[in-house]
Amino acid sequence: MKIVAIMLLLAILLSLGQALLRLIRGASGPMWRMLAWRVGLSLGLYFLLLLAHWQAWL
Repeated sequence: MKIVAIMLLLAILLSLGQALLRLIRGASGPMWRMLAWRVGLSLGLYFLLLLAHWQAWL
């Protein structure tokens, strides 16, 4: 469980970094797509942690 949470956090940070690079380059279309991925990954991590807490995995 901890490894999955860490991997999701790293994916969130990677997505945020890619969005920053695209912002610097001026490509707004791909930047919004990367930010949407980050939001989706964050929500997935949140619900995964809620499920883990509810199932007493933590």
